[in-house]
Amino acid sequence: MENQHKLTLLDGLRSGIPLAAGYIPVALTFGLLAKTTGLSLFETFLMSALVFGGASQYMSLSMLAVHTGIIEIIMTTFIVNIRHFLFSASLNQLVERDVPWKKAFYAFFAVTDESFAVAALRKEKLTTRYMIGLGSTGYASWVFWSAAGHAAGAGMPSVLQESMSIALYAMFIGLLVPALKKQRKVLLLAGAGALFNTVFQMSGMLSAGWAIVCATLLSAVMIEWLYHPKLKENRKYG
Repeated sequence: MENQHKLTLLDGLRSGIPLAAGYIPVALTFGLLAKTTGLSLFETFLMSALVFGGASQYMSLSMLAVHTGIIEIIMTTFIVNIRHFLFSASLNQLVERDVPWKKAFYAFFAVTDESFAVAALRKEKLTTRYMIGLGSTGYASWVFWSAAGHAAGAGMPSVLQESMSIALYAMFIGLLVPALKKQRKVLLLAGAGALFNTVFQMSGMLSAGWAIVCATLLSAVMIEWLYHPKLKENRKYG
């Protein structure tokens, strides 16, 4: 029996090239929007380097635009990125054992939705070297092009820079609409979140930042409860 090919760092780098190319337009747009939101080039670079989460970074920009507090931003980012615990736990079952924690940290820090899908579909046994190569390619692309987008935005006319803030909301709508077409659950989740957020803010119960955090948690718990298999079964035969 032939020995199964052991995935190397080079294999990971090769697998990550398409992901790195796909991140370019999104990272450029983030850099442009970060410039219009008021972040410096260094702050934009640092956010991409430390957070490395497209959805959470875009959400952070929208919250910074309305002067949301740092604690609310951190909590919202944590909620948005909590799925990465599941990604890492799942990949941990597929990767080699007895790996030093530092090496494991480097391997799983750069796991994204896209790299998780690529790694999970590999037939070979995953290695930390492969995961480091896969993640580092996309990571380098995201950080570099985010900074490049900010630099490009600095050369744009001020009127055009200010108008770019509209693109942030347009992007969220663009991400939401395709999901709404596929699942009614997503429509209910988005609607409930918007409703709770509006009630919290208009009533003066919570600040804008805490309203977003609480609305996100409350709507997620409520919709998951409504769609729980046992509850759906009871509604069907009740």
